[in-house]
Amino acid sequence: MPPTVLLAEDDRAIRNALERALTLEGYQVMAVADGVEALAQAHRNRPDVLVLDVMMPGIDGLQVCRVLRAEGDRTPVLILTALVETADRIAGLDAGADDYVVKPFDVEEVFARLRALLRRTSPVGVGDPLGGAAAGGGPTGAAPVPEAPRQLPDRFIEAAGIRMDPQARRAWRGARELELTRTEFELLELLVRNTGIVLDHSTIYDRIWGYDFGPGSKNLAVYVGYLRRKLDDPDGPQLIHTVRGVGYVLRED
Repeated sequence: MPPTVLLAEDDRAIRNALERALTLEGYQVMAVADGVEALAQAHRNRPDVLVLDVMMPGIDGLQVCRVLRAEGDRTPVLILTALVETADRIAGLDAGADDYVVKPFDVEEVFARLRALLRRTSPVGVGDPLGGAAAGGGPTGAAPVPEAPRQLPDRFIEAAGIRMDPQARRAWRGARELELTRTEFELLELLVRNTGIVLDHSTIYDRIWGYDFGPGSKNLAVYVGYLRRKLDDPDGPQLIHTVRGVGYVLRED
């Protein structure tokens, strides 16, 4: 069966064009014009992925996302937005969205992001750790020799005070459970599985999104910043460190 996309976009021209493009790409599309219809469709016919415009009359895309997340619905959500400020991106992530595309967009970018979101719903290979060659080295190119994450009984992994259950998609720092979106969880899992290893930007983009946004993109920085706010304690050490010009590493200083 082809993947089902629930598309909510109040601009008729954009909605019709994107519906045609998605259909030609092989998706089964349910297209609606506002948030009320989107919620009704999501409740009647659960899609594989949602594409939600932010600015819609009545209930907007972020409100739709909040309602679904409050109901426990973890269907991946791609946000379409003309808002490009960091605060607007954070608002989308806070609402529970998994990714976003800024208008005007190239339809091929929408396809790529949808493929990445749908791949992450598959249990096969999603959480595999990086091999040594793929992980890369630090700023000098020399691969560090980190302490391996402690493998807990059954399905748990742990490193740097973070404990994760990839099967249940739950994570804790100490005794505190972390409320993470799908993308935040997978980014943290990647860092935990490679604790002490500096992961470069292109490697993270490839493993989390399935493609590289390019050197000018702030997408990864936004997700790392938001993850830090959920992860770090006010009086505790920062766990995700930036290696300027290279990428990010999880470690306890």
